[in-house]
Amino acid sequence: MVEVNLWSGLRALADGRESVEVEADTVGGVLRELVRAYPALQEPIDAGVSVSVNGRIIASDLTARVESDSEVFLLQRLRGG
Repeated sequence: MVEVNLWSGLRALADGRESVEVEADTVGGVLRELVRAYPALQEPIDAGVSVSVNGRIIASDLTARVESDSEVFLLQRLRGG
């Protein structure tokens, strides 16, 4: 299982949880399993999120590997101007 830390506004979409565990071995798998467990996360994930794995931002590599001991953070992309 991979523990995913949810940043700020994403927590409300996951029943207020600060972190959740999913069974996945890639960034794409993490996102897919998050949506399966918490469908309300679909919209912000579709709008664009940043995933940090062990301190490295993964922008678009959905095949990037994650391990059960990886430090994973999911952050909403900020908008504004």
